[in-house]
Amino acid sequence: MAQVLEFKLPDLGEGLTEAEIVRWLVEVGDVVAIDQPVVEVETAKAMVEVPCPYGGVVTARFGEEGSELPVGAPLLTVAVGATDASSASPEPSADEEPSAGSGSGNVLVGYGTGAPAARRRRIRPTGVGAAAPVAAAPAPVAAVDPAPVRPAPVAVAVGEVNGRQGPLAVVSPLVRRLARQHEIDLRQLTGSGPDGLILRADVDSAIRRAGETGSVTEAEARTASEPVVAETSTVQVGAAAPATAERIPLRGVRGAVADKLSRSRSEIPDATCWVDADATELMAARAAMNAASGPSGGPKVSVLALLARICTAALARYPELNSTVDTAAREIVRLPGVHLGFAAQTERGLVVPVVRDAHTRNAESIGAEIARLTELARTGKLSPAQLTGGTFTLNNYGVFGVDGSTPIINHPEAAMLGVGRIMPKPWVHHGELAVRQVVQLSLTFDHRVCDGGTAGGFLRYVADCVEQPAVLLRTL
Repeated sequence: MAQVLEFKLPDLGEGLTEAEIVRWLVEVGDVVAIDQPVVEVETAKAMVEVPCPYGGVVTARFGEEGSELPVGAPLLTVAVGATDASSASPEPSADEEPSAGSGSGNVLVGYGTGAPAARRRRIRPTGVGAAAPVAAAPAPVAAVDPAPVRPAPVAVAVGEVNGRQGPLAVVSPLVRRLARQHEIDLRQLTGSGPDGLILRADVDSAIRRAGETGSVTEAEARTASEPVVAETSTVQVGAAAPATAERIPLRGVRGAVADKLSRSRSEIPDATCWVDADATELMAARAAMNAASGPSGGPKVSVLALLARICTAALARYPELNSTVDTAAREIVRLPGVHLGFAAQTERGLVVPVVRDAHTRNAESIGAEIARLTELARTGKLSPAQLTGGTFTLNNYGVFGVDGSTPIINHPEAAMLGVGRIMPKPWVHHGELAVRQVVQLSLTFDHRVCDGGTAGGFLRYVADCVEQPAVLLRTL
């Protein structure tokens, strides 16, 4: 008989202790190969596919899509040796460990494994017919320690969604909740995300379309006439009608951002200085660089890439700001290289991808790496390694149409440069009033690593390079 092995949620690295199930990639009854991805999970740092180290038939799954599991909790059970004779390895005895052909041991994942995913084949239980398979209770496995809390197996209904067979292509529990509140049938929507993923914007569009047609659902009418108590709390404001407050769990990316920013503000005595700079010459230099490359000369150099290159030159002059503080040893640790983080807003929230060894790259190389990491961020494919290890962060909040900000330092770094929008403003140029392209630059720094003179010198050098790009050329 087959040996049933339990696969637990592995340690995904970087100190992560839990993950949210985004999408199951296999169903109960499927035949899986060794190292085949079986579930897509979202951690506080990235969205990753988790491969199973065993080959066999899936007998049970644990946890619904949208639920959060701690590291070490069971994900699924696999019957090793339960496949048909044409594809299965010899069945091991009850007291025999799985052979090398039935398990890889690659359970510490988070970045994927090298083995390609095999095509899934359904083993239909006897007498089930066309109904979806129901997870069977796993047999006890003596070689595997049971988890402290074992979630109940989940039976999954399978249907055709967006032209494909499988679970509903929705990642966020908030998207599901929004659709339920407005009685939007997610199976009628075509997702605009990768692989047909249904995003909140898709649901918002459906709600707007329903509003334009003047249709009011029964749920909306009920919401307008009485307070909703499910998943909300009622707040009484004066004598007005009771309002409802939505409670959103602080977990995943949003929870990680909240924890990091809270820690930054509680541990780092930060200060901010800022300056307006005339970016007209920088914009002209960028235009000249891109014109010189010709219409087919490769990717264009972005303003962000130029600012990143200016930052690496400024950090070479002021290495105090490329450091961290070891509070236990009461030491300032100056770091040998610049790993430049840049803030990127995505559907999953704010993430900070890191350009490794930015001090060794020119503007073109930095720009290409920023473009590559931005695309991975947009599609949710950044690994935890690509989101950690930064030594200095560049935050271009000008893309949101704002002029200034006081950034919060990305702990445990020592500084962050913020960049506002570049826009035409009146400016005194060569003693005369003119319309110039002006930008506000702000530097938030850890006052433990340096004083205002150093921070001001760094920011002034950045502003000088923005106003006169030739200043940067003299330092190369």
